[in-house]
Amino acid sequence: MYTDMQQWADIRRRVLQEGVSKRQILRETGMHWTTLEKILAHSQPPGYRMKEFRQKGKLGPYVNFIRQILAQDKQSPKKQRHTAKRIFDRLQAEGYTGGYTVVKEAVSEIKRTSSEVYMPLVHRPGDAQVDYFHALAKLGGTLEKVAIFLMALPYSDAFFVTVL
Repeated sequence: MYTDMQQWADIRRRVLQEGVSKRQILRETGMHWTTLEKILAHSQPPGYRMKEFRQKGKLGPYVNFIRQILAQDKQSPKKQRHTAKRIFDRLQAEGYTGGYTVVKEAVSEIKRTSSEVYMPLVHRPGDAQVDYFHALAKLGGTLEKVAIFLMALPYSDAFFVTVL
């Protein structure tokens, strides 16, 4: 497949705009006619495309079982969670005949892609968060409705409260 963009664009321009025959381009470049058809069909090289999904080999039927084990482990204390070696042992008991390294890589990939994502909070100087609300407060022994103004400055962790 031709990946040189300059040559790709030149061939497309010559055939589509200048009217040079496809046969002439094939003679000049020596490329196969299916390659020329791909060049004319796409404005830029399409890159690698896998024709069909590849199976996971011996581990394929057990991937959901691994996911299930790891999902159950999220409720367990950290010290009691399954290691890749322990998961490998359980898979062997289920009839898995593959190797440990494949299981270890699958476990790390599943953990990496299913972990929770945290976005760090960024508070710039001068940013403020303000809230105004009503609450019941005991003033002089009687319960009264008061208005409260609350302002927090998260950058410095300072806050101000005014009761009206």
